[in-house]
Amino acid sequence: MGEPLNVGVVGAGNISGAYLNTLGALPDLRVVAVSDRDRRRALAAVETMPGSRSVTLDELLADEEIDVVLNLTTPGAHAEVALAALAVGKHVYGEKPLAANPADAAAVVEAGNRARLRVGCAPDTVLGTGVQTARRTIEDGLIGTPTSATATMVGFGHERWHPDPEFYYLPGGGPLLDMGPYYLSALVHLLGPVRSVAGFGGRPRPLRTIATGPRAGTAFETSVDTHVTGILEHENGALTTLIMSFDVAASKASHIEVHGSAGSLVVPDPNRFDGDCEMWNPGSGGWRVLPPSAGYVGARRGFGLAEMARAIREGRPHRASADLAYHVLDCSYTLLEAADRRTTLDVRSRCEVPPLVPLNEHGFGPAPSQ
Repeated sequence: MGEPLNVGVVGAGNISGAYLNTLGALPDLRVVAVSDRDRRRALAAVETMPGSRSVTLDELLADEEIDVVLNLTTPGAHAEVALAALAVGKHVYGEKPLAANPADAAAVVEAGNRARLRVGCAPDTVLGTGVQTARRTIEDGLIGTPTSATATMVGFGHERWHPDPEFYYLPGGGPLLDMGPYYLSALVHLLGPVRSVAGFGGRPRPLRTIATGPRAGTAFETSVDTHVTGILEHENGALTTLIMSFDVAASKASHIEVHGSAGSLVVPDPNRFDGDCEMWNPGSGGWRVLPPSAGYVGARRGFGLAEMARAIREGRPHRASADLAYHVLDCSYTLLEAADRRTTLDVRSRCEVPPLVPLNEHGFGPAPSQ
């Protein structure tokens, strides 16, 4: 198995608990330090991780024991923290998006390549049985040649549940950049990279009010589009219709559906690791639920970092890669630009589609076969 990678966590906000709950149980990783601008949050986090300590960001970056920085800061700080970690010889794995804009994201990718260090990025939900089973179904030809897809993420806004939601409505946020990475990453796994986009966007409710927590009743303005719809043309010719919104009270639409020349597939929520895939084809006798056939069983947030740690040890590419994250970000910004200009635009970047994850019932017990 080898020694685990020592992890320094930067950012102890809302999402950190989901990561820390997982990382403490993974043999490939050891959390040794946590840093946050609010030291009280860092101290609370280290209490859940025996053997870790609360440090400043400068102390974390200077600590030669730390192999990889887990970057859980808000989007506006993603690039700054990642670049600082790479500059001192540490691998980086970050929350999505890779950076607040493509230029900063490209700088992170370039810095990682130049230093020969790994850069990984969420979402890792695509490594679970939900998306991976859907991918295996498509690759096995059970719905024929993929021709189209729909992807729908709608809600009424994060201010309904998050105590400090303003950053979701600043540049680098909005439904497309916040939730879109789950859907776009899944679509790349299922249908391949995107070559062109068209779209529209709007801000039906520019003033938001926090509903929960100590700041309940506080109003703030949005500075990004909160309803975005678009068309993605994949390199294989398939067309995806995409709707991302913080302005829809309720919907019964599937999260993702993929349609092919011989059948259709309902893909579970890409913001989850598991869930039922449902398929219809002429021989299926109607819609039927497919048993898991690929992916990590019982995966949770942090599996992407663990998979990167194992890939480092095995000398192979990791699946939650910076190239994939950059392509997803590039697609998102190109779509927003196309919506602003009311036109169709080519997506400049491309990425390799990560290898399928074989069905692995033991998570990060035995190493998965490649």
